[in-house]
Amino acid sequence: MIDMDSAIEAWVSGLIELNKIEWMFGAGESWKPGQKLKLLFAGYNGTRNTGSDVRVEEITRQVRRILGAENVEFAVMSQDFNLTRGYFGGAQQVHLPDVFPPFLHSEVRKHHGVIACEGSMFKSKFASALTAMMIGALGIASAQNKLSVAYGGEAGAMDPWLQKMCRRYCHDSLVITRNPESQEVLGKLGISTDLGTDTAWTFEPLGPEYGRKALLDAGWDGSTPVLAVCAINPFWWPVKPSIGKWLAHSVFGAYAKSYYRTIYFHRSGREVDTAYEKYLTAMAEGVAQYRRTRSVFPVMIAMEKLDRDACERVAAKIGGAPVLASDQFNMYEIVSILRACDRILSSRFHAIVTSMPAGVPSAGVTMDERIRNLMHQRKHEHLVMNVDEPDLADKIVAALRALDADAEAIRESMAEVVASNLRLMARMGVYFEEHVARRYPDFPIRAGVLGWEEYLPPLSPLLCGLLETHTGAMVA
Repeated sequence: MIDMDSAIEAWVSGLIELNKIEWMFGAGESWKPGQKLKLLFAGYNGTRNTGSDVRVEEITRQVRRILGAENVEFAVMSQDFNLTRGYFGGAQQVHLPDVFPPFLHSEVRKHHGVIACEGSMFKSKFASALTAMMIGALGIASAQNKLSVAYGGEAGAMDPWLQKMCRRYCHDSLVITRNPESQEVLGKLGISTDLGTDTAWTFEPLGPEYGRKALLDAGWDGSTPVLAVCAINPFWWPVKPSIGKWLAHSVFGAYAKSYYRTIYFHRSGREVDTAYEKYLTAMAEGVAQYRRTRSVFPVMIAMEKLDRDACERVAAKIGGAPVLASDQFNMYEIVSILRACDRILSSRFHAIVTSMPAGVPSAGVTMDERIRNLMHQRKHEHLVMNVDEPDLADKIVAALRALDADAEAIRESMAEVVASNLRLMARMGVYFEEHVARRYPDFPIRAGVLGWEEYLPPLSPLLCGLLETHTGAMVA
């Protein structure tokens, strides 16, 4: 049977090679002085994955400030315009189809460069097809001698073909990772990288009054401490394409439980179901045990539409709790809700990142290296657990009690990490500006000596105050 991941990876590789040939014969659009620089932002948007949407929102804001809004024209990929309406600062949104290789072939050539935005950029954990899309966008841009930038991505285990694609097609790209661990992974593939960070640190949600009202509407009494729990299904990844399953599903309704969309299906089977149920039970038991000695109002936060099932099942196991999901709330709203909470227990990386500027103490139950890397940076290794480790419920209780006991010290450490990451994000902007200047020497790059804060998107008063306190630098 044909492995569809390998088929898609071969298809994308072939299109990159074709673009190398077509470029020699004048295919594609080249930037000329006096034109706006047209950039395509390649990401996993339009599924109401809050983290992915927040990342791209902030990348567009940062790049717009660095290059000047009057000098650029942006297009952002979206799988559903209804779910990204009002996002990305008015950038044009272009539809990303599920079967994406022909789209990449036709769309990249319309622009002067590509910025790959997905956080899980170089890894097979969630979907090899997603990584093939990221590499494809970068590789086609490089083949056409255009800007090719991987911005704040993470690298992990990849299937052998993806490793070969990465080695062959990303060596001319500007690759900025969000942690040293990713640099190490890509370095083994011969990819030169610069160190950056995630791009969600500068995100500004709706004000705190919105989050408080949403919690009040959900049944909160306005005074009891709020515990936000962000549950997921850690075990049904990766998503893989399958023509055989698609046919069986279309004709007989088979594989309904694992069906994602079009030709894509989640990992499934008894082993997956057993591990998922064990994780959900541990999350619920941990919260229940904690509540026996601490009065809290639990609320389930589904950071992606796909998380609703996990959140509803944990809510049922603890005797009921409101579920606030990203299919109901946009990214500005859901992060405001997170910041209105008092404690967070999360299996979602960006629930932790986006709540840290507001000083909400958080613990993580992780399926991969992302939350663990962040907790290492915070020096909070005792606040992170694996989704499948023994005695998970007891470890969750211990972590939640540590959030209570050490809340002020945790807030102080988080603030220092936020400030540090803002500086790293500014440095990413410097790398990006230098890359544009090298690729397009006639582009009107800003003149004069600029402070590091000029390489960040405009910051909220909250972040300005945090920087003043923790770096001595006041950002206007």
